[in-house]
Amino acid sequence: MSYNVRKQNTFATSTDRKEEMSAQENRVMALSEWEDRWQEGKTGFHRSEVHNLLESNLDKVVCGRNEVRFFFPLCGKAVDMKWLADMGHTVVGVEISEKGIKQFFAEQILAFNEEPVPAIPGAKVFKSTDEKISIYQCDLYKFSSTVGGKFGGIWDRGALVAINPYDRQKYATLLMSLMNNDCRYLVDTLEYNPELYKGPPFFVSEEDVKNLFGGGCDIELLESVDAFEEKHKSWGLGSLTEKVYLLAPKAQ
Repeated sequence: MSYNVRKQNTFATSTDRKEEMSAQENRVMALSEWEDRWQEGKTGFHRSEVHNLLESNLDKVVCGRNEVRFFFPLCGKAVDMKWLADMGHTVVGVEISEKGIKQFFAEQILAFNEEPVPAIPGAKVFKSTDEKISIYQCDLYKFSSTVGGKFGGIWDRGALVAINPYDRQKYATLLMSLMNNDCRYLVDTLEYNPELYKGPPFFVSEEDVKNLFGGGCDIELLESVDAFEEKHKSWGLGSLTEKVYLLAPKAQ
């Protein structure tokens, strides 16, 4: 399937672009702030249905493989995890909020076991009893392939747009270290005028994706859609574009 990608005219000049991109570069969300959002029920980022851009592009991630190991960075209580597990895949997520993790298992009616993670002091892992889904409750940057292995698929719906902008290179380095040679990484991004909204979710441009991952991955833009909704007016925005990219490790 081919998609018509709309050209964005958000920035008039390269100078304007740099100025607008810098509007969010010093914005910081502490882990405690994310915890507070979960405790206060401020989880508007959660979707109650499987994400349409994952559903429509899953074949490009799976590539005919069975029992793919999927990684979900900053997974929250994404229903996508159960959806993939029901297909026979396995899922490993990382989430800072224990409340969010327990809500996932309760809402999906899944029994689970809770264990410490010796390699990460203070961390815990919650595993469904069939071991199809494991969610690590810890700081994402303390997770590694030594702890959780490597993956054949990654679904990044709300992580790259949620991490602090100055952490993006560290994040990209971590994600690429978790990829098997045959991994397919599907990443969802948002584009809007960052001078109008401080985030999160943060503005991530196509140039950002290429700068972060282009050294180690081939990058393909799969879809670009108008994702503006009524709620975005309260953010001060008049437009918002959602883009999904497929990344694959470059051949060695």
